Amino acid sequence: MLKSRCMITLCLLFLNFQAGAESFRALVAGTVEVSVDNPAGSSITLGINNSAFITLGAETRFFRGIELELSAPQRWLPYRGSLAMVVYAELSRQSTAGIADLDGRRIAFEPLPGKLQMIYQIPLRSAHGLRTTPYVTVPAGIIRPASFPILFRIMPVIKGLSEELETMVFQLNAKPILSDEGAVKLSPRYPEQLRGKPFTVLIDDVLIENLAEEQLLKEGEHHLVILSDDYRNESRRFLVEHAKILDLVIELQDPTPLIIFEGPENARIFLNNELVSRPREPIPVEPGQHEAKFQVGDYTIIRTLNIQRGKTYRIVLAVDINVLESE
Repeated sequence: MLKSRCMITLCLLFLNFQAGAESFRALVAGTVEVSVDNPAGSSITLGINNSAFITLGAETRFFRGIELELSAPQRWLPYRGSLAMVVYAELSRQSTAGIADLDGRRIAFEPLPGKLQMIYQIPLRSAHGLRTTPYVTVPAGIIRPASFPILFRIMPVIKGLSEELETMVFQLNAKPILSDEGAVKLSPRYPEQLRGKPFTVLIDDVLIENLAEEQLLKEGEHHLVILSDDYRNESRRFLVEHAKILDLVIELQDPTPLIIFEGPENARIFLNNELVSRPREPIPVEPGQHEAKFQVGDYTIIRTLNIQRGKTYRIVLAVDINVLESE
């Protein structure tokens, strides 16, 4: 009973630690990087009194948090409460494997329960949505990516450890907890004769004010609209993938209407009574009414075209044979 009370008191003292930095000595086993490129995570082996630096990859915008999964051997169960996990942030430095004297702010402490698998989820941003459950522990507070690397440590909380406990080995796996987001990077390309003219971009009916910034979006399909008095208006859909960046090229186009003709090889084609010498090449025209004429031998057909700004028209003369059957 006395031993149990001492242990409870010790836990309470640790749980009510001050927010300031403290100095400590750690036996570092190595470093684990948490990266969006490795969603399954990376592992390291830890004994009691061992520590591991946990670093973040370069891309962290899709992180809600990180998950630390500590796996214990079967023979750990009788020793529950003998060890604790401690997490430090805002470290004075990061060292290689070996003994290190460090300063840091303790952000989490918890005695290891009698389980073979212990999961800790550490939030990295507001509105992270992470919650403590019977299977997962979420320490209070948020660790911003700028506070990394952090140090994960296993340490005894009782005296007189048995030889079996002193030689016990745990496996720590660290992996990202990703949001259901991706990003889109807009890259406009201008017609040489219209470079620098203004245009407006909407994504899902929301105005994009700074095209140079990557836009965070929910994964899935989205709608892009381009509006301009100097370029062609455009509407298209694009797909954002989970935790990936889409480089979306916006080909801004001259709004001058274009006409393309198609017809038989022996057809003579006229636009506004002028012979078209290269009918399959786009012909720029002014908006308004235009006249198209096809001549094939003695056969002539004329059509009036109502041409609108920013559109391309394909005018096709199709020659067909209709077979009619009657009784």
